[in-house]
Amino acid sequence: MDRIPVLGVNFDNVTMNEAIEKCMAYLSSENGNLVVTPNPEIVMRANEDSEFKDIINHAALVIPDGIGIIKGAKILGTPLKERVAGYDLICNLFDQGKDGSISFYFWGGKPGVAELAKEKIKEKYPELNVLGAHHGYFQEEEEKEIIEEIRTLKPDVLLVGLGFPKQEKTINKYLNDGIFKIGIGCGGSIDVIAGTVKRAPKFFIDLHLEWFYRLLKQPTRFKRMLVLPQFILEVKKSKK
Repeated sequence: MDRIPVLGVNFDNVTMNEAIEKCMAYLSSENGNLVVTPNPEIVMRANEDSEFKDIINHAALVIPDGIGIIKGAKILGTPLKERVAGYDLICNLFDQGKDGSISFYFWGGKPGVAELAKEKIKEKYPELNVLGAHHGYFQEEEEKEIIEEIRTLKPDVLLVGLGFPKQEKTINKYLNDGIFKIGIGCGGSIDVIAGTVKRAPKFFIDLHLEWFYRLLKQPTRFKRMLVLPQFILEVKKSKK
């Protein structure tokens, strides 16, 4: 499968349907498969953290989550097929497993949020097999207990929302332990599933202004948003 480099981070050139097909194939794997969903902020961070970049570039699937990635690849003359949002990929996996054929585990968010996400998604898909949930506020010594629970339950899909790069580094540590088939660093998706954070309305998503909606709802994100123009500048410099 083609991989398109954007500032040293290699993206799979896939559509949403192709990404779903890849994930469904991973369910037959013996070991874990890391799925990473980089946006410009993650790419910029990867260029400051060689370990993080290496983990991304060795992941099973790297999807272009942010519209900035799509714009960056186009500027470089190596366009990607389409934006593949991590949240939408996860929702598609829920739909694929709504008959209980795919099992999930939620790990992340504030205390109570992962459990709430489990309740909410079960309201939508009563037969969905959510094996467990654990919040993301834990001490280092508690990680072993959480992993032992996951090891016992063996979910097909482990959704880890610990923020980058922690979530990707955590999944990567356990890829070869055979305790999950797919590990997805899902950022704030667990909060959205729980309903504690609202996703942008379709109008904003269709216009590629989801970032702007988030800024309106969370003005404290302003400093983080400054990464986008810096990212585009770095892309143009790399083209030269």
